[in-house]
Amino acid sequence: MSINLNAHAFAGNPIRPKTPKTQDPLSPSSAFESLKTHLLQSPEIHPPPTSPLFKVLPFRKGRPLASSSDLPGGDVGVPSWHLGWLSLADCKGILGKSGVELSEEALVYLGSKAEDDVVYWAIDVSEENGLVPELSSRQFCFVELRTLMVATDWSDSLAMGELAIAGHARALLEWHKVSRFCGHCGEKTVPKEAGKRKQCSNELCKSRIYPRVDPVVIMLVIDRDNDRALLSRQSRFVPRMWSCLAGFLEPGESLEEAVRRETYEETGIEVGEVVYHSSQPWPVGPSSMPCQLMVGFFAYAKSLEINVDKEELEDAKWHSREDVRKALTIAEYKKAQRTAAAKVDQMCKGVEQKQSLSADFNVESGELATMFIPGPFAIAHHLISTWAYQDPSTGVNGLSKQPSSSISSL
Repeated sequence: MSINLNAHAFAGNPIRPKTPKTQDPLSPSSAFESLKTHLLQSPEIHPPPTSPLFKVLPFRKGRPLASSSDLPGGDVGVPSWHLGWLSLADCKGILGKSGVELSEEALVYLGSKAEDDVVYWAIDVSEENGLVPELSSRQFCFVELRTLMVATDWSDSLAMGELAIAGHARALLEWHKVSRFCGHCGEKTVPKEAGKRKQCSNELCKSRIYPRVDPVVIMLVIDRDNDRALLSRQSRFVPRMWSCLAGFLEPGESLEEAVRRETYEETGIEVGEVVYHSSQPWPVGPSSMPCQLMVGFFAYAKSLEINVDKEELEDAKWHSREDVRKALTIAEYKKAQRTAAAKVDQMCKGVEQKQSLSADFNVESGELATMFIPGPFAIAHHLISTWAYQDPSTGVNGLSKQPSSSISSL
């Protein structure tokens, strides 16, 4: 099975390739000043400037606003989700109907597109219950980011770009929510630089606070003969799903040391050589850690006997290359994506949901697969598939220098 990606899910954000210089009208500082002008002026008396245009993406409890449409796809239209961007005027008007005055401090700068003279913002409207009926009447819906992740057609670069924007926005908004108070003196913080950082409001402190990144190592452990991989299960996994080991980096620890420590702590396996594969932003973790970065490695085992830490894992086993390839072949990832996209379409159109958003993985006969691995939206999938379809004779050098992964261009 081959899945072609130009970038991991949540990477490749199309509106933040680089931050414009301060004097650029699309830069955070210039756009913020223009935003204040737009909000202060009455459109009936003083029409706001036409450039740049502002688009706003509302979030509610970590869920971005989304819409859905049917795209031509053979005999039956294939539903496709889109982010529910609102114009600044629309956002202001909808909030006004709920008795809320839109302020520039509530908006967080996401980025810009110079080619269409647009600046993009995000806003958290979790406290405004009255917005849901108004937005539903327009066939908008707040959808879990994980659901959108599964529903995204990974062969569609525009859809992948929308997912990356939503992931970036959620991470920033969640960081704003968990950094409301200064960690030095306890006073309230205020947003600065159009929400790109925060600062303590205490004049004697004025500590600068920037979005945090929580690095996580994720590793595929491979045996000495390069013909088996160590996969594990956690109790929170859906039935029959197996994946890579993973764990958070500790202070004063290198990435390679974290790979070796986590592998030994969770499975009792000693690791020697560690080879980097790729990294992936992961904004769908817990809200207390909104900016996770998954850093992927191949790790080569020095020992084989497994001793599972039952507090961390439900199970861990060595799996042959053949078994892993079967799991990759059996899993109907495209079917799962279309099923999730159809559910998002139902949600946006107000249709009652009668099925779970999680799709099962079956063999062609209809029987359940003995095992499957995470879908192509997860870095674990690409670590595993790179190894599964690699020529075993190439060994470590084959994986480090010429990975057979479909994202080797990263």
